[in-house]
Amino acid sequence: MAAAAALAAADPPPAMPQAAGAGGPTARRDFYWLRSFLAGGIAGCCAKTTVAPLDRVKVLLQAHNHHYKHLGELMDAKGMTAVICTYPLDMVRVRLAFQVKGEHTYTGIIHAFKTIYAKEGGFLGFYRGLMPTILGMAPYAGVSFFTFGTLKSVGLSHAPTLLGRPSSDNPNVLVLKTHINLLCGGVAGAIAQTISYPFDVTRRRMQLGTVLPEYEKCLTMWETLKYVYGHHGIRRGLYRGLSLNYIRCVPSQAVAFTTYELMKQFLHLN
Repeated sequence: MAAAAALAAADPPPAMPQAAGAGGPTARRDFYWLRSFLAGGIAGCCAKTTVAPLDRVKVLLQAHNHHYKHLGELMDAKGMTAVICTYPLDMVRVRLAFQVKGEHTYTGIIHAFKTIYAKEGGFLGFYRGLMPTILGMAPYAGVSFFTFGTLKSVGLSHAPTLLGRPSSDNPNVLVLKTHINLLCGGVAGAIAQTISYPFDVTRRRMQLGTVLPEYEKCLTMWETLKYVYGHHGIRRGLYRGLSLNYIRCVPSQAVAFTTYELMKQFLHLN
């Protein structure tokens, strides 16, 4: 949902000409934000589905699960609201993803919700790690959209025939070809993840809470950063799992940006 809100907020509604009767440009504009969020939501779902298995392995690496020791969205108020509303679901997802066969703390989603609520401070227990999440959103979303927008603008300006094609919903608007969209989205995701990755590691460790033995040493964001850096350093701590994350985030962002661009044409957002 955070990705969907970020994508939807990235492009403000274009200026529209005067109404040309029922069903004309003005009528379409009335539902611009609804259609924009729909496009962002579909893009986010496609991206998450593409990399779900890799996302689980990344969680295991970030939190140093002992079974895997040998392995080495310019967000606005809408985006913030989406993150806060869906954060408990992300918390439970991470807890379940960290479990390995034979060491199950939770039997399922409902059991995880009940256990966290009962043993980790009630409702507030579902929001461990929210601070690094919010702090990491700005550099990730900002760098991601800036990089994609820059690559798109430069590409269409210098090689419009080679890289671009007319939009299916507005022939006067030039859009990137699908394979170029995938490439630009992947590059944007890789750069953004590199910059914001330590916040992601911190968030995941805080979300795991009592599952980790060092739980009491990582109660706040700064304690967690200090613990990870002090015990594991930069490469094996703050950036552990980054190489796998490239494999995960590059296709994820490529699919997200490409799907969003296609949905914009399908829903007449250009």
